[in-house]
Amino acid sequence: MAVVWLVLTIVLAVIELTTLGLITIWFAIGSVFALFVALLGGNTWVQLIIFVIVSALTMLTVRPLATKYINSKVKKTNIDAVIGRKLIAKTDIDNVKGTGKVDMDGSTWLAASSIDEVVINAGDEVRVVRVSGAKLIVEKVFQ
Repeated sequence: MAVVWLVLTIVLAVIELTTLGLITIWFAIGSVFALFVALLGGNTWVQLIIFVIVSALTMLTVRPLATKYINSKVKKTNIDAVIGRKLIAKTDIDNVKGTGKVDMDGSTWLAASSIDEVVINAGDEVRVVRVSGAKLIVEKVFQ
């Protein structure tokens, strides 16, 4: 059984290294502990129990800390970076008439109000609340 745990540890570690998703590392740690139990002569059931307990404990205790510090350095890209940005309405944004444009980083985007009845005037400051296809859904920023 020690060979099985060793192979499992290596496979899980390689998967983790290729994905970097903090998914299989917890099971790799559990399999290392199960490998030690196998080398000490523990039976298969004890090895499996150790594998499950150690994997679960490391995932429950270490994963929240690891994801907090690893994900804190992730920079938003593409559409995720647009949400929350403040822009200026280039034209009146009127959902009933189907009009609305905003400028963002030198390009013009179609825009719609997040509330159908609200008309946003050209020149008003708006905040992007979501993206729907190629259209920015915005709300007026009140000073």
